[in-house]
Amino acid sequence: MQADLAVILPEIVLALFAMAALLGAVYTKKDALAPVLVWITAAVMALLAIYIGVAESGTHVAFGGLFIDDSFSRFAKVVILLSAAVVLIMSQDYMTKHGLLRFEYPVLVSLAAVGMMVMVSAGDLMSLYMGLELQSLSLYVVASLRRDSIKSTEAGLKYFVLGALSSGLLLFGASLVYGYAGTTLFSGIIQTTAEGVSLGMLFGVILVITGLAFKISAVPFHMWTPDVYEGSPTPVTAFFATAPKMAAMALFARVLYDAFGGVVADWQQVLVLLSAASMLLGGVAAIGQTNLKRLMAYSSIAHMGYALMGLAAGTEYGVSAMLIYLAIYVTMNVGTFAFILSLQRDGQPVTDIASLGGLGAREPAKAMAMLILLFSLAGVPPMLGFFAKFAVFRAAIEADLYYLVVIAAIASVIGLFYYLRLVYIMYFGEEADELDSQPQPILWGLLMISAAAMVLGIFNMFGVDTAALAAAATLVQ
Repeated sequence: MQADLAVILPEIVLALFAMAALLGAVYTKKDALAPVLVWITAAVMALLAIYIGVAESGTHVAFGGLFIDDSFSRFAKVVILLSAAVVLIMSQDYMTKHGLLRFEYPVLVSLAAVGMMVMVSAGDLMSLYMGLELQSLSLYVVASLRRDSIKSTEAGLKYFVLGALSSGLLLFGASLVYGYAGTTLFSGIIQTTAEGVSLGMLFGVILVITGLAFKISAVPFHMWTPDVYEGSPTPVTAFFATAPKMAAMALFARVLYDAFGGVVADWQQVLVLLSAASMLLGGVAAIGQTNLKRLMAYSSIAHMGYALMGLAAGTEYGVSAMLIYLAIYVTMNVGTFAFILSLQRDGQPVTDIASLGGLGAREPAKAMAMLILLFSLAGVPPMLGFFAKFAVFRAAIEADLYYLVVIAAIASVIGLFYYLRLVYIMYFGEEADELDSQPQPILWGLLMISAAAMVLGIFNMFGVDTAALAAAATLVQ
C-alpha cells in the first residue's frame, strides 16, 4: 500500500492542496484570498512538474494496474501542470479587473489538473472514467464562471449537456468492452484482443473512441467548442485550449495502445476519418470568423486533426510525433492567448478581429511576436510549428497513409489563409480605434517567451523531441 501511495504522490499532493484551499477559504475572507491562492496554486503546480520531470525513471504500477506511472504519463503531466500554472498566472489580472477572481477558480483548476493526471496514468477503464469525470465536472463550472453573462451560462450548459452525452457513450462502450473481454484492465484487454476483436468488442472500441473524440473536439463531435471558447472568460478559454487538450489526447493514446494495441488496423481507419474531417472542417470554418476566440476554437479543431495523424499512424514514431505536436501547440496557444488577453479598449476586453487594424504600427514588438506565433500555427518554415507538422506528416507517410497526408496538405493551405489574414489586418488593414496601451508585464513577457521559443526551438526543440521519443517507446511495446 505504501509503495502504491508513493507512485501517486503528485496527485495526492495536488488533491490535498485543493482541499486545504477550500477549508482555508471557509475561515478567511474568501475572495480576498483569491489573488494569493492563484500564485500559490501556480507555484505548487510548477514544483510538481519539476518533481515529476526529475523523478526516478522506469515504469511503476499501483493498485493492481489501475494506475501506471511511466515516461509517457510523466511527459504529459509535465505539460499539463506547466500549462495550467502559466494560464493561472496570466489570468489573474483579467479575472480581478472583471470581478471574476473568486477563490473557487484556482481550486477548480487544481481539481481539473488532478483529473487530467489520473487520466494520462489510467491503466483501467474504471480509473480512466474517474479521472475524466473529475476533469470534466471541474471544467463545466469554470466554463460558466461569469454568472451574469448569458453567453457564459450558455457555454457552461452546452459543455455540460454534450459532455454528459459523451460520457454516456464512453461508459456504454466501456461496458461492451468489459462484457467481451471479461476485465476492465488494459493489460487484460490487450491479451483478449491479441487474436482479433469480435463485432461486439469493435462496437465497444468505436464508442470509447467517440466518447474521447468529444473531449478533444474532433469532428463531428466538435459542436460545443466554438460556443464554449467564445462564451467563457478569455483566461478560461486559454485553459481549455492547453492542458485539457494534452490530457485528452494522451488518454486517447493510452487507451488505444495499452488496451487495443494489438488491433491497430481495426481502429486506425476510424482515427483517419476523424483526423481528415477535423483538419478540413476546422480550416474551412475558421475562414469566416470575425471573433478571435471563435477563430481559435476552429483552429484548435484543425490542430487536433493534425495530432490525430500521428496517433493514426499506429507506430512508436507516430506517438512521439503526436506528443511533440501537442507540446509545441500548447506553447503557441499560451502566447496567442496572452496576446488576446492584452487586447482591451477602455478597460473592456476586445476579441473582434477588425480591432487588430493598425496594430503593427502602434505596437510593433507585440505585432511581430504575434506574427511569429501565427506563422508557427500555420506551419510556415522555419518556425517551430513547421517541425511539429513535419513530424506528424512523416509519421503518416511511414504508415502508408498517403491520402491522409494529401488531405492534411490541402488543409494546411486553407489554414494558412486565415492566419495570414490576421497578419494582413495587423499591418495593412484599416486603422481601428486605438486599444489601451497600459503595461501588462506578465502577458507581454509570456507573449515574447512563446514567440522566442518558436524561433529558438528549431535548433534542439529544448529536448522535447528526445523526451517524446522516450515516452512513446514506453507506451508502444
